[in-house]
Amino acid sequence: MPGEPTDAALVAAARSGSDTAFARIVDRYQAPVRGFLRRICVDETDADDMAQEVFLGAWTRLRTLKEGGRLKTWLFAIAWRKAKGRARSMARSRKRDHEYQDMRPDAHTPQTEMALAMQQALAQLTPDQRACVALCLAGGWTHGDAAAVLDMPLGTVKSHVSRGRARLSELLGVSE
Repeated sequence: MPGEPTDAALVAAARSGSDTAFARIVDRYQAPVRGFLRRICVDETDADDMAQEVFLGAWTRLRTLKEGGRLKTWLFAIAWRKAKGRARSMARSRKRDHEYQDMRPDAHTPQTEMALAMQQALAQLTPDQRACVALCLAGGWTHGDAAAVLDMPLGTVKSHVSRGRARLSELLGVSE
């Protein structure tokens, strides 16, 4: 359209503090940026969120844009970097999830007799003993850290762990 301001003019006005000029930038490029992100992202919701992040980032870094006429290229470069960053983050998250799942016993296999016996034995401990045993023996926590988490004196935690271990050994028929 003949009366439409150029990208360079909008950038200059936005740099001078014109919210209206930046709103026009968003209106002009929001749909193309969102469309680009939707095509390269797996999840449309992620693409929509990233599009918002692109314009938030553009608003805060508008002064770093050297040539106002290159606004479109600059916005799409921000979108591309955000998409790559999100993809890396998701890949790391998936890797952690897979590693965690690989460490866990298969949820679909029946529990062994020992695991069932352990559950039954733990159920016979007092709640305080069970919490101390779960943190210190099963979780590998120090007595001091468990005391802090459970808001108990250190000596009490040590006693609960000791008595809980003895009780579990007795219930499971294991000699210490």
